[in-house]
Amino acid sequence: MSLSRRTVYSSSVRSGGIGTLGTPGIAPGRRFAPLGSAASVYAGAGGAGSRISVTRTLSSAGGAFGAGYGAGYGAGLGGSVFLGGSGAVANEKEAMQDLNDRLAAYLEQVRRLERENRRLETQIREFMAQKGLSTQDWSRQWELIEELRDKILESSVENARTVLQIDNARLAADDFRVKFEAELAIRLSVDSDIAGLRKVLDDTNMTRLQLEGDIEALREELILLRKDHDQEVQELRAQASQSALTVEVDAPRSQDLGKVLAELRAQYDALAQKNLEDLEKQWGQQITETTLEVTQSTKDLDTARGTVGALRRSLQTLEIDLEALRNQNAGLEAALAEAEARAGAQLAQVQLQVSAAETELRDVRAELQRQNEQHRELLGLKDRLEAEIATYRQLLEGGDGGFNLRDALDKETTATTAGTGTTHRVVTETREVKVRTY
Repeated sequence: MSLSRRTVYSSSVRSGGIGTLGTPGIAPGRRFAPLGSAASVYAGAGGAGSRISVTRTLSSAGGAFGAGYGAGYGAGLGGSVFLGGSGAVANEKEAMQDLNDRLAAYLEQVRRLERENRRLETQIREFMAQKGLSTQDWSRQWELIEELRDKILESSVENARTVLQIDNARLAADDFRVKFEAELAIRLSVDSDIAGLRKVLDDTNMTRLQLEGDIEALREELILLRKDHDQEVQELRAQASQSALTVEVDAPRSQDLGKVLAELRAQYDALAQKNLEDLEKQWGQQITETTLEVTQSTKDLDTARGTVGALRRSLQTLEIDLEALRNQNAGLEAALAEAEARAGAQLAQVQLQVSAAETELRDVRAELQRQNEQHRELLGLKDRLEAEIATYRQLLEGGDGGFNLRDALDKETTATTAGTGTTHRVVTETREVKVRTY
């Protein structure tokens, strides 16, 4: 009768994102076949997966016991111990010696992996140092950006100053336009006054000519009256001289004819003088007033002509100033448009440089993040390797100090790996088989 019990403990840990690193000299998924019963530990390439399995076989009839350890790192750790009758101790020593040899090879592989890890860390530090040195070049870019910002600010201030000058020129042009309109209104008023004065002057000239004609007519009439008077006097004198009639009248003494003629002449002279005085009195004041009005009108006309000439000169000066201001305004607007175009081009160039710098900075950050993730993965792999080394060391130290392989095989071994984006899976399987043999 034989009783056989088979118990299998398996623990697997699978992690993502590390297996892509790869480590030279490690065979992924390698197993060592157990001879009788074996305990094996294997891992994927670069620590992508780790699995520990223990298989124990007890046989009362055969009296044999076997154990084996295997590791999937290219230098696996495996061994078998056969206990059969009286040669159990020798087989166990051979198995332990085999385990020691494999462990030495495993430790050598671990040391090689540590050296590889240090080399990778050195490369990472050098890469980080190079990236750090490359990031120091950003100061020049920032200086260029600051310089361009200062130029843009200066251009903005210059544009504001130009706009202010344009506004001042527009205000000055408006003032000149208002003054021009006021002067034009004054000119139109003066022109209307001059036209009225010219009409008054024409009327005055017509009146003067009419009065001069009347004076000439009166003078001619006076001459005719004097001529008629002289003729009558001559006729009377002729008649008196030709008359020879002597009449003696016993009467008072007759008046002297010469005296009568003298009186008559005096009366006619007084009448003519009176008529002349009346004429001068009637028309002299009007002629004097008209002459004064004509003189004043002439003076006003000369003054108005001088004012019109001054206004024309002022108008020409204002038109010249207005044209100069228009040209200055056009030049300032052209300068403003050119400055805006230049500032826009500089701003677009700066934006392109900033965009390129931001893109490069994002690429650098992504590269740094990727290197950091790889570094963390390598550190995790190192931690797992150190944990497994510690596990083997504990197993070996336990075997030297009274370690019972059968008790160690009865224990459940679990490997736990922590990392970013990992999935843990632990499977425990126990099988009990009873066989009765006759």
